[in-house]
Amino acid sequence: MSWKNWLQDYFDRYKTALQADGIAEKLVAFHDLAVATREAGGKLMFAGNGASASIASHARVDFTKQGRVQAIDFNEPNLITCLSNDFGFENFMAKAVEYYADPGDVLVLISVSGRSPNAVKAAEYARARGLTIVSFTGSAPDNPLRKLSDIDFWLESRAYNVVECVHMVWLMTVVDMLVGKAEYAVT
Repeated sequence: MSWKNWLQDYFDRYKTALQADGIAEKLVAFHDLAVATREAGGKLMFAGNGASASIASHARVDFTKQGRVQAIDFNEPNLITCLSNDFGFENFMAKAVEYYADPGDVLVLISVSGRSPNAVKAAEYARARGLTIVSFTGSAPDNPLRKLSDIDFWLESRAYNVVECVHMVWLMTVVDMLVGKAEYAVT
């Protein structure tokens, strides 16, 4: 195997994703939604499983600190275990939305497969409450989370690390759009 060729193919996956048709319009739409949410005094609520939970936590911090949009995530172990124990793991995100959402808030769900039962149930609950849903998914284009979203960031790939890293790039792009530049002091 030639690692040079393998790496070229691997990094081409990122180039393709970052230049996907329609992505610029979705980034602008999410930026505008974040601004409207901030101006209305609302918040962004982030959730995901595994690495997507880590991405959700990172996004929550940067949207709050740098982007000046109030944000929370549902990654506190006590919250996850309490709600999972009482309502089932597949329902913990929906219950968190029930307990934390206010009218005008936005739910941001991150799931490579777009099929995680807890994320799908959270989206269904949020949809029933009239909340706006933004999703970051990959894999199949017809995944249920994507279908439930008002703004869907979908990457045609089953390469988990590529999808997760691109999700992070897209999220941090919106943060930098909120700041208005790519280089700035973080203090």
